[in-house]
Amino acid sequence: MKNLFAFLKKNREITNEPDLDMTKIPKHIAIIMDGNGRWAKERNLPRALGHKAGVEAIRKIVKECDRLGVEYLTLYAFSTENWNRPVKEIDSLMKLLVDYLKKEFEELNANDVVINSIGNISKLPLICREELKYAYEKTKDNKGLILNLALNYGGRSEIVDAVKEISADLINKKISKDQINEDLFSKYMYTSKMPDPDLIIRPSGELRLSNFLLWQSAYSELWFSDINWPDFHEKELQSAIEDYQKRDRRFGKVK
Repeated sequence: MKNLFAFLKKNREITNEPDLDMTKIPKHIAIIMDGNGRWAKERNLPRALGHKAGVEAIRKIVKECDRLGVEYLTLYAFSTENWNRPVKEIDSLMKLLVDYLKKEFEELNANDVVINSIGNISKLPLICREELKYAYEKTKDNKGLILNLALNYGGRSEIVDAVKEISADLINKKISKDQINEDLFSKYMYTSKMPDPDLIIRPSGELRLSNFLLWQSAYSELWFSDINWPDFHEKELQSAIEDYQKRDRRFGKVK
């Protein structure tokens, strides 16, 4: 499998991808993985099978991002609001997380992927925390794609946590009030050592961020699709990147 991965990286022309400019691939792509439940409902299947199908989409998109040279991929896997779902569905999602980490670890590690997480994972079941810790410790020195799994993540919660940490450092005189600016604030975010996402993708037809990377998305390009996440494949990712490359990113400036 590792040899196949290397072969695909060196032979991008064999795929039927759009005419992508390989010098303008987004450094950081973030995806709101939405539509698993709708995918299952359309097929009269349990929601759990929709989530399982969504995991298969993750496998494809991670490989494609790595092949294209994306440096960071952040996947919105479980939000702070998802705890309001039925207990049975939550348990299924937690089991899928553990299964994914166990089944995919060897291949991801062999292909130099860093398995990271963002969010308050202290509230996740112990077995989830243990698998995440193990995966990160074993892959943290890898040099390839950084895969961020956003778990028990909420954009507002992240900002509140940052304010609490800044307040504590002010009280302890580790920083001064005059030092507080956007750059310093960003260092207190879960994504402190990462660039802001260049491109945020949301499938399923919904047109909102849903509390995802609120601070970091200030100048991100947004791309929406009616396709439910389990049906989101390499072709859709390539289309999103192709559209991204046509946009004029000025960051509030005038060219």
